[in-house]
Amino acid sequence: MRETDSVLETSARLLRLLALLQVAGDHTGADLAAKLDVDVRTVRRDIEKLRALGYPVTASSGVPGYRLGQGTRLPPLLLDDDEAVAVAVALRTASSGAVTGIEDTAMRALAKLHQVLPSRLRHRVRTLEAVTTSLPSGAAGVDPDVLTAVAAACQACEQLRFDYTDHTGAVSVRRVEPHRLVHGGRRWYLLAWDVEKSDWRRFRVDRLTPRVPTGPRFTPRPLPESEAASTTALGITTRAYRHHGRFVLHVPVEVAADRIPPTVGTLESRDERSCILRAGSNSLDELAFWVARLGFRFEVVEPPELFETVRTLADQLASAIESREPSSGV
Repeated sequence: MRETDSVLETSARLLRLLALLQVAGDHTGADLAAKLDVDVRTVRRDIEKLRALGYPVTASSGVPGYRLGQGTRLPPLLLDDDEAVAVAVALRTASSGAVTGIEDTAMRALAKLHQVLPSRLRHRVRTLEAVTTSLPSGAAGVDPDVLTAVAAACQACEQLRFDYTDHTGAVSVRRVEPHRLVHGGRRWYLLAWDVEKSDWRRFRVDRLTPRVPTGPRFTPRPLPESEAASTTALGITTRAYRHHGRFVLHVPVEVAADRIPPTVGTLESRDERSCILRAGSNSLDELAFWVARLGFRFEVVEPPELFETVRTLADQLASAIESREPSSGV
């Protein structure tokens, strides 16, 4: 056997051994040798090679056996076909917002898996999706393949070109440096640097259609991670509207957050007993009525014209009940 063939055979056997050790429990040298079709001495040598590579293979006391312990880095996960399909479907489910807080992480993991998934397994995943129905959330659906493509471009720092349909139905071609995907509870948004406008923009993912291939690589622009969600939230809740309101709510920010979703308004703690609310609307009347219906004592900070709107609304409500005895008829 040539030396190159011997090295390849040993490398393949080490990967198979690593896959066997990833199954929970202790594995005797004899069992491993039988499954690998080698002798026990070869198994011992291969175990030492894995340890030299940094994988913590431990030997149990009593009945001789091996198991893969917890190390300082994640070993390559060797999945069979059924396991790969199960992981892909689970990641798609998680990325849809079924489990709060892990959507972005699941999307990044799915992008990595998608790059190495064989075509036959990708077909099985799509078949499962075709016969699976989710309860409607009231939001426009997002193509998982579009999410995966956008996530991959974010991860690879590659420019994206896509057709984008705005809220009026107008379609334009955009070229951006994708930064982060942000899940807003009901919709997915892309936070990106718009190359043509030289500014940060956010895009609803359900309104974009990527063009292939992706563009050249770029150096990510500095935007603190804490700003990614807040920048998108302001765009969703405030900047997209004609009128931008700022209020002081006389309740702790935790109390306000129970009533105000992040896709409706942004909250900032003011002190232990009050917080700042920023929200937008195309109608000042609608904005004032919505804040009043929250049931919290509040103050208007801006804009100035909102003061008169609230005053007029208060007068109208007061006049509806002023100095009148209840009557049985109108």
